[in-house]
Amino acid sequence: MISRRDFLQVGMAASAIVGASGFGNWARLAAQQRLTQDQLLEFETFGNVSLIHITDIHAQLKPIYFREPSVNLGVGGNKGAVPHVTGADFRKLYGIADGSPSHYALSSGDFSALADMYGRVGGLDRVATVVKAIRADRPDAILLDGGDTWHGSYTCYHTQGQDMVNVMNALNPDAMTFHWEFTLGSERVNELVESLPFAALGQNIFDAEWDEPTDLFPPYKMFERGGSKIAVIGQAFPYMPIANPRWMFPEYSFGIRDENMAAMVEEVRAAGADCVVVLSHNGFDVDKQMASVVPGIDVILSGHTHDALPEPAVVGNTIIVPSGSNGKFVSRVDLDVRDGRMMGYRHKLIPIFSDVITPDAEMTALIDEQRAPYLAQMTEVIGQTDSLLYRRGNFNGTWDDLICDALLSEREAEIALSPGVRWGPSLVPGQDITREDIWNVTSMSYGEAYRTEMTGEFLKVVLEDVADNIFNPDPYYQQGGDMVRTGGLGYRVDVGQPQGSRISNMTLLKTGEPIDPARSFVVAGWASVNEGTEGPQIWDVVENHIAKLGTVTVTENNSVEVVGV
Repeated sequence: MISRRDFLQVGMAASAIVGASGFGNWARLAAQQRLTQDQLLEFETFGNVSLIHITDIHAQLKPIYFREPSVNLGVGGNKGAVPHVTGADFRKLYGIADGSPSHYALSSGDFSALADMYGRVGGLDRVATVVKAIRADRPDAILLDGGDTWHGSYTCYHTQGQDMVNVMNALNPDAMTFHWEFTLGSERVNELVESLPFAALGQNIFDAEWDEPTDLFPPYKMFERGGSKIAVIGQAFPYMPIANPRWMFPEYSFGIRDENMAAMVEEVRAAGADCVVVLSHNGFDVDKQMASVVPGIDVILSGHTHDALPEPAVVGNTIIVPSGSNGKFVSRVDLDVRDGRMMGYRHKLIPIFSDVITPDAEMTALIDEQRAPYLAQMTEVIGQTDSLLYRRGNFNGTWDDLICDALLSEREAEIALSPGVRWGPSLVPGQDITREDIWNVTSMSYGEAYRTEMTGEFLKVVLEDVADNIFNPDPYYQQGGDMVRTGGLGYRVDVGQPQGSRISNMTLLKTGEPIDPARSFVVAGWASVNEGTEGPQIWDVVENHIAKLGTVTVTENNSVEVVGV
């Protein structure tokens, strides 16, 4: 039997061989113009089982730009731990050279210049090439989709997810789990899931009336690979009824359900599983905590928080593998499974550099077929940008600043609120803004842009509630995305304070006056979870605003003062 110490040494050494050190070679290769598809796919096959992980695609079929966050704060036991390390600190931690392809793929600094050098990322036809290459090397590799797949684009909205189902079916995964998919409405989700040729897993998806597991979403699936039994347990996003509208899927309940997860691990072990893999949409910090309290999990394939790390995190005897978002990365994890347990692993996070990886011709044709009926509308140019437009960051992103400006202007509001969602590609300075680009950062099934009145006191309650969803020191209470974005409103946030005491110094930016708790303010926002919300769709609001501007320039946003870091 291999010891825990040997397990960690073998695992970390194997990862370093083809994971982190593989990234380090790219700068030299690129400088010599020899960065090739073979280099990106190079992998020393290991053990007897291969896993392929993709997650959080958010319906991005074509290559895009995607900037990683420059601010990603950790609290409690995760303060200063990955993935809450960004920028130069991140590059130093992993030995990544400034200006290298790995700098561009995994970090935010000098993004526009590096984007011009290295080009777009992603594209499911490029992902298909990578998946086929891995399967050629390991024909029985298990391909797993971590969810947030049927959401986030013009075509996905207009086909109610059918475009993504068609393309993913061609990619031929072995199983998937879920989050934003449920915002299509449970009737549509049920219809699509019943048509899938692969497993739709969720040990924590229960019937809301009876608080029992559902037949449509089995908790796990067993695979025979390399002479071993591999159990894959699905973990859907736990906080669906909090983060998204409960009325869209009233017959389902979710939750972390770690006690049930532990029971499922015991059940599959009793059924002969030699290795237990959790396909998770918990988010990275929640996955770390689950690994610490649920024994017997060998691998967690982590999604939801869009983190991308060049090597797995290790908690006890569990490795946690995050694989980024938007089709930007594919993870390959080779396992040595024998004597009833996982003895070691080898890992590589493969960046999908769109100009380096040859698109799979069949997948390209299928993608173009899905897009063809909508191409004229999607490609219409609405304006141009002089600024880098991005979303990621705990407190603001320039795309969100632009959306807030549109809400303030088009809805004649004093204050704007925009949800702190993580999805949405970036645009680089000088790029046209098409209708598709706008939909890529606004598309959802409850996109009405409301206009209402809120008191200063209620606005503070909103900010405090969202802040606790992000900065509660217990990961199991971190139920949100990033902080709600604000337009026309500045504030101070102390992330180290308890709930109710984090937000102060709220200011109406137009006048510089403190927010009066008793005064009512005209507030515009979107993505309300309340049923019956009225207003124009947010993509129309943003399109009208950009069309009037012609050229978009977004200035640096300093309206949020962050302390307690």
